[in-house]
Amino acid sequence: MNIIPIKAQAGITGFESPASEYQTLPMSLDEILIDHPTATFVGLAVGDSMTGHGIFDGDVLIVDRAARQANMDIIVATLNGVFMCKLYDRKKQCLLSGLDIYKAYQLTDGDEFLEEGIVIRSIRNHRQSTKLARCLR
Repeated sequence: MNIIPIKAQAGITGFESPASEYQTLPMSLDEILIDHPTATFVGLAVGDSMTGHGIFDGDVLIVDRAARQANMDIIVATLNGVFMCKLYDRKKQCLLSGLDIYKAYQLTDGDEFLEEGIVIRSIRNHRQSTKLARCLR
C-alpha cells in the first residue's frame, strides 16, 4: 500500500505533487482501519438520521465489538427488534440522532436493547463498491 504522508487540501490552490512523497508502508487498509479484527464487522448506513454526526446514507460503518465503551459513542444496536445506528448517551440511557427532526429515545426497563458494537470509523462511498453491494444484499 502506498501512503501519501501529507494532508491533501480541499481547495484547489495547488499542493506539491503527492507522487514525490509516496512511501510504501507494510500495512493494509485493514490494519489502518480495524483495531480488533476478530471483533469487527462492517455495515452500511441507511437513512439520514446520523448526518449531523457525519454519517450519511450509504456510508460504510466499521463496528468494533471490543472497543472500549465511552459516553456518547456512536453505536449500532438492536432496539425492540430494530437494528439502528445512534449516538448513545450512556449516562442518561438515551439514544440520539444527528438531526433535530428526530427525537431522542429514552431507554426504559421494558425495552429490548442490545448494543452490537461501537462505530469506530465510517467511510463515505463516492462511488458504489460493487463488491460491498454484492456482500450486503
